[in-house]
Amino acid sequence: MQHFPIFMALAGRRVILSGGGDAAMAKLRLLMKTEAHLTVFTPTPVPQIEAWEAEGRLRIMRRAMEPGDALCAALFYAADEDATEDARTVHLARADGALTNIVDNLADSQFITPAIVDRDPVTIAIGTEGTAPVLARAIKADIEAMLPARLGPLARAAKGFRRVAEALPVGRARRAFWTEFFFIKGPDALDRDETADLHNVLDQQLHTHLTAQSAKGRVTFAIAAAADPELLPLKTRNTLHEADLVLHGPEIAPEILELARREAAFGPLSDATHMTHAAAEGTHILALVTTPPAPATLAALRSAGIDALVIPGIAPLPNLTMLKETA
Repeated sequence: MQHFPIFMALAGRRVILSGGGDAAMAKLRLLMKTEAHLTVFTPTPVPQIEAWEAEGRLRIMRRAMEPGDALCAALFYAADEDATEDARTVHLARADGALTNIVDNLADSQFITPAIVDRDPVTIAIGTEGTAPVLARAIKADIEAMLPARLGPLARAAKGFRRVAEALPVGRARRAFWTEFFFIKGPDALDRDETADLHNVLDQQLHTHLTAQSAKGRVTFAIAAAADPELLPLKTRNTLHEADLVLHGPEIAPEILELARREAAFGPLSDATHMTHAAAEGTHILALVTTPPAPATLAALRSAGIDALVIPGIAPLPNLTMLKETA
């Protein structure tokens, strides 16, 4: 990974751009979605950039950049569409302490701008290290088709309710609350009424969760028959995203463990007694195994009242040799 993906806070901060043509317009359309203070340096801005200035969306300095113009700027974009002028303005911006990007010049840029799926405040950035922008745009189109436009209102409502939801215990209970809101309660409310009061929906849902009895956890055995994570069944991948505790032996490939959610705990495979105690406290355990669990283990868990599920694995094909046709 040559570029580490981060989300930079730009509200109230300076972002400087040098250039006034098509390349500058393309970057400005993206930057105007932020809350940054935008300043454009160009002696000859195109009419569209001048129109944005008239709307109060940016400020134009109708001259070339000079030393000190990028002081206190968080980011600088060189979009002069001239290699010599780009190099000059980048040198000035770096001397002023700004991170710099040259449009269509990966090698000399300190950062790159990814393809972005915008469902404000949900933002998805897609990067290919600058090597395959066409691929990034194709991935962006696929993701945009997957994400409904109403995702934004749901996320904004959740942002304002986060502190209230802290009344729920950290971990599985809180995840179950938010999962229900984003995928069931919230969308259902908006389906009935696009102007629905989502805060009221959250209030009612929180009351239900706070008064509900704590549910037991469960144990899922997933057979990882191959080291290739692409051969994992979809059900196993989904469980990796949900499990609180992932148990595994040394034979499980690191690439598979990487699919677990970031907050999950990891540990070695244990006996039914240990798993029963953990599940009784509400923990969702995923045991990654290469062979089916012993029937006695499943029986012990189920006799203790713990749900135990087995997800079959997908075994790779054996190496096949070409057969010669004979008459």
